[in-house]
Amino acid sequence: MMKGGMGNMMKQAQMMQANMQKAQAELAITEVEGTASNGMVKIIMTCSNEVKRVQIDDAAMDDKETLEDLVLIALKDARAKAEATSSAKMGNLMPPGFKLPF
Repeated sequence: MMKGGMGNMMKQAQMMQANMQKAQAELAITEVEGTASNGMVKIIMTCSNEVKRVQIDDAAMDDKETLEDLVLIALKDARAKAEATSSAKMGNLMPPGFKLPF
């Protein structure tokens, strides 16, 4: 009886690992958009934090310091969205009440 239960647990663990790997692969290509100042600066990045594109409106080019701040804000926005998307996707894979030890 014990063997069957352990084998079942191993199958479930392997299935969960396969599902997590699939989710990670999907997140690596899932893009999010971070914006600043009503879209004057946009940063497109994947959920694996790879920046794909940076778009800057011509009107944002007037002041270097402001532009630098807007790029930083858009980057932080994109990163937060990537983390939220990743957490939601990976959180759905865990059984209810399951907590990782770290």
